[in-house]
Amino acid sequence: MLKKTNLLLAALALGIFSGCATAEVTKTAQPETAKQTVNAAPKAKAAKKAKKVKKPVIKYPALTDPQSWTMVVVPDVQTYIKQIENQGIMDMMLAWIVRRREEMNIRQVLFTGDLVYSNSHGYVEQPKGLRFFRSGRLRDLIGEEQWKAFSRLMERLDGEVPYILSTGNHDYGVGSAENRNSYFDKYFPTDRNPLTRRHLVACAPNAFGLSTLQTAAYEFTAPAPDGRKFLVISLQFAPTDADLAWAKKIADMERFENHIGIVLTHSYIRANGLRIESEKYALSKAGGNPGEQIFQKLVYPAKNIRMVVCGHVCSPDKWESAVGFSWAKNSSGKSVAQMVFNTQAIGGGFSGNGGDGWLRLLEFMPDRKTIKATTYSPFFGSSTSTNHMSWKTDARNEFTFTLE
Repeated sequence: MLKKTNLLLAALALGIFSGCATAEVTKTAQPETAKQTVNAAPKAKAAKKAKKVKKPVIKYPALTDPQSWTMVVVPDVQTYIKQIENQGIMDMMLAWIVRRREEMNIRQVLFTGDLVYSNSHGYVEQPKGLRFFRSGRLRDLIGEEQWKAFSRLMERLDGEVPYILSTGNHDYGVGSAENRNSYFDKYFPTDRNPLTRRHLVACAPNAFGLSTLQTAAYEFTAPAPDGRKFLVISLQFAPTDADLAWAKKIADMERFENHIGIVLTHSYIRANGLRIESEKYALSKAGGNPGEQIFQKLVYPAKNIRMVVCGHVCSPDKWESAVGFSWAKNSSGKSVAQMVFNTQAIGGGFSGNGGDGWLRLLEFMPDRKTIKATTYSPFFGSSTSTNHMSWKTDARNEFTFTLE
């Protein structure tokens, strides 16, 4: 019994000492762990500080001179219209124009044509493969639906800012200028936008003898201190000899002798600056004039036309085929600026997002001769994540020219 008791006491003693040893080791380790935590704190702060990325400088459009004013050029919008998911981008572009009209002193908006993808195409062509491998001929809207969509989006500008529309080859016929039938007149009558109506001077008769905005003349006065008077003549796609004769008669009127004349037409020059000499469309073969003939029959003989703005030409995701600028001389020896701006295939080609939201901003300086052209996307500019992509600053997209 005594032997068992001694063994039990020995075991208890061993457990006590073992526990004390364990406690001592644990207690000894605590200061070391705390020391490591204290030493790690500055390192963690340094690492956190190192991870901070310098915020990019965000550049929003602004006048370079507070006395300037802006004319906005909107490129062909057909791909924004034909695919429903793209319409939000165009809505953002138009909303930006309205929102910035005062700070940018926006006085006129020009649309280069191809307002829809097809005037009256009656069926939907299915894409090949999966949905995101979209066919180049995919359209979500058919027939008159596209005009309804474009009209609905343009309500953004009605009563807010004046705009002038040019019609393109896709705005006629079934798919592309097979004839002169168009829903344009139905959705854009002369009295649609009261601000545009104030500028309207005259309308030429269309192919069916009706006076519409397909070929029309507009007059407006630039704000002070510029104060110059402008005459804008919008031509339908592939204008006929009668259209050009009418336009020349307007330009030659004594009333507009000292105006700055601008011709807005869908097809005129290529991105290399050379005027288009022939077109493949049925309307072209039926007597519609290409760019070179527009120049010879209207721009050259009219002494007051100083600028031509167009769209139409482009290639998938190639800026060098979508924008261009060149000079010509009219019969009075004055320089005529010729500008093409059509970004419809930037951002995924002809079945992409419609053009990445690009706009051409023309700032007319108060010296009454200098114009600064810049290219900006409200689509990219709407987010700090993409704002750095919202400007195109190469020589094709950011430049200055003068109209003496």
